[in-house]
Amino acid sequence: MRILIISFLVLSGIVVTSCGGNDPGVDELVAKGGKKYGGEFKFMSQEKITSLFPTSSADVYSMRLVSQIFDPLLKIDPETSKITSGVAESYEVSSDALKYTLKIRKGIKFHSDDCLSEGHELDANDVKFSLDIACSGLAANNLSYLLKDRIEGGREFYTKSTSKLPKGGVSGIKVVNDYTIEITLTKPFAGFEAILTHPSLGVSPREAYDKYGKDIAQHPVGTGPFSLESFSDDKIVLKRNPNYWQEDEFGNQLPFMSKVIMTYAEDKRSELMAFRNKEIDLVLEIPADEIDHVFGSLQEAQDGKNVKHKVDSEHSLSMMYIAMACESDEFSDSRVRKAFNYAIDRETIIEDKLEGEGWPAMNGFVPKMKTYPSEKVKGFTYLPSKAKSLMKEAGYPGGKGFPKLDFYVNSTEGSSVHLTCVAIADQLKENLGVDLKIVLCGLEEREEAIQNGKAKIWRGGWIADYPDAENFLALFYGGNIEEGASMINSFKFQNDAYDKLFESAQMELDPEKRTSLLVKCDQMVVDQAALMPILTDDHIVMMNARVRDFEASPLESLNLTEVFIKEARVTKDKAE
Repeated sequence: MRILIISFLVLSGIVVTSCGGNDPGVDELVAKGGKKYGGEFKFMSQEKITSLFPTSSADVYSMRLVSQIFDPLLKIDPETSKITSGVAESYEVSSDALKYTLKIRKGIKFHSDDCLSEGHELDANDVKFSLDIACSGLAANNLSYLLKDRIEGGREFYTKSTSKLPKGGVSGIKVVNDYTIEITLTKPFAGFEAILTHPSLGVSPREAYDKYGKDIAQHPVGTGPFSLESFSDDKIVLKRNPNYWQEDEFGNQLPFMSKVIMTYAEDKRSELMAFRNKEIDLVLEIPADEIDHVFGSLQEAQDGKNVKHKVDSEHSLSMMYIAMACESDEFSDSRVRKAFNYAIDRETIIEDKLEGEGWPAMNGFVPKMKTYPSEKVKGFTYLPSKAKSLMKEAGYPGGKGFPKLDFYVNSTEGSSVHLTCVAIADQLKENLGVDLKIVLCGLEEREEAIQNGKAKIWRGGWIADYPDAENFLALFYGGNIEEGASMINSFKFQNDAYDKLFESAQMELDPEKRTSLLVKCDQMVVDQAALMPILTDDHIVMMNARVRDFEASPLESLNLTEVFIKEARVTKDKAE
């Protein structure tokens, strides 16, 4: 039996300036170690967020807020990529790697809400309910692909739970006692611990689901560092959870900040101008061609008018790609998909359109990461003559007979994403004679077009939910083609040989053998031209200098638990 004990510092004491038994206000708290309580943290999103219920949140934009409201069972240390504790303080794995026994941390309280009694404590029943939801076929669940075929009884529960949750839940998820839960897998899976770190597998009480029903999307109740204060069309406001269970290395109860406020940006330029005007504290993606709009002229810099800022970056575990509907008349022939790949000069696009920001996807679909040798996968190179030959073989010489298609791009005009897609469309026109009409849209509009079959080709991106190559390669598994599950294998790539290889990789417990199998899967994605990998990049963030202890994440997530606001001291001679 393999046993892992993992721990965070938990609440044991805190220095406050108030007296009595009541919880002090955040402005009354005194922090140790140079930290500071209070302050509001503001940032923007370019995509509309309609749900804050964990399993509904399958995109990075909503997960950035969901991860502040909910705690998952386990977490990943961003520096070491090792599994650490969350709601579960420890877990055991049976010798056959089929049974996981998790010990739930005592004393964790849910946010105050009308659906719960005051001080309602999280227990194993809440964990089971949350995992049952994540296995269900409910419309509120976009993450069934993570668990339903991996947990015993998950597939059966999925098919029976499209409208309501059957009694008893998933048979392979059992409550042993109030603080112990047991999960039985259908077969060994080396990456199961990593799945339990997914930010959208946060624990939620059944009482909230029962009370709010279809409105649960705007009534999230979790145990995270922040709770929901307000949800409107123009902004979402989170407030500090005064009963959060975690504390930092100095014994300070977390979190530090009073509020987190997210508003919407019309485009990246307006977001950057808001940062320059000190209306927001953070910009999450910084396009090189817009930097001047932030920093202004040399004279403005000399006059001290530019906002004091810091820049941080991490190599992003992400891939920008162009997806093709593999079962459609236009792209069912792999020769057409390969031709599209060979017709794209990725290096030129990055140099000419993105001013060198990013790296061309010259290997497979999985980006570089510590535990994966992406260099072993041979990707597509720019070979326009081969591209033309393949199109001719497929019956479209010079593009004749190939229909003009709408090219769905979820971005704004003039953005780096838009410019990249314009360049791709231009190269396909020049090299293959193919006409694509770019349709700029929001994420929801793109997803709807994919679901109803209107979209035949679209721009997509995948950011790792957890740092494992399996998380990228799961997108091509045939078993993940489900009605309504547009975020996973939305291009409906189906290959029996790939599925068998991927299933073998999931069952393999030897790290080296498992990696070798995943590399073969990655190579098959290229060989079958399942989609068009375009580029990877760095996750570059810019923050106001008053924001302390914020770090960029390779998962492009937000961890605001230990971030604090500390204004620069101003002296008579200068600002410090």
